[in-house]
Amino acid sequence: MWIDVELPGRSHPICCRERGRGKVPLLHLHGGWGHDIYPFERPLSLLEERFRVLIPDRTGYGRSGRSDEDFPLDFHRQAAAETLGVMSALDLDSAVLWGHSDGACAAVWMGLAAPARCRALVLEALHFDRAKPRSREFFAKMESAPQELGARVGAVLAAEHGEDYWENLMRRGGRVWRALREAPLPHPDLFAGRLAELTVPVLVLHGTEDPRTEPGELAAVQAALPHAEVVMIAGGGHCPHSETGVWRQATTAVLDFLQQLPPPE
Repeated sequence: MWIDVELPGRSHPICCRERGRGKVPLLHLHGGWGHDIYPFERPLSLLEERFRVLIPDRTGYGRSGRSDEDFPLDFHRQAAAETLGVMSALDLDSAVLWGHSDGACAAVWMGLAAPARCRALVLEALHFDRAKPRSREFFAKMESAPQELGARVGAVLAAEHGEDYWENLMRRGGRVWRALREAPLPHPDLFAGRLAELTVPVLVLHGTEDPRTEPGELAAVQAALPHAEVVMIAGGGHCPHSETGVWRQATTAVLDFLQQLPPPE
């Protein structure tokens, strides 16, 4: 389905997938490469009986409105505002948010901006550090030579975002991570020092082999969120929810966490 979301200075149609027969809305917020490279199909097989699952493509991704502008430094925060706009357009007072990677960062900002609208946050492969020294080569490749990400990756990204567009999307992603690293901001994290302000229930879901995780990054998240539940998926990489061998374990951990929430009023 298509959703018109009005935000200050921009208006784009948002394409949103919908699956499931449950009453509780669950929004999946995709990562920085879009939905199809880390598809949400496997978790749906376990979620769709209990949840109304909604998967919006952010502006610039998939079938939603394109943008050729560089991502701003606060792109996670802007993604949060857009997703709250999607919820309003769908008349959703609240929802469970399952964010992956950049989508997890957007979910954090939603929890900070509108906690009453967030029944719970599932933060999968959450980024915390701005500098990301172990990922600099990876982001540099995105910026300067996205075709070197591999033929399979390129084919999936081209099919979802367009043959004439996907490399531009990758370059913009690489540039913004370099800009975040170099920006003279007062805090070293992506949340302006505010992560500890989250008051909604939080599950941190992370693969033990995630290549985008810096030494000490998860410890910093846990220090800021001492009451969050943390589930480490042994052998999981950057996207446990879609990885063969661990996706069922990851999804079951999410279901166990959500089972503890009070029923919707």
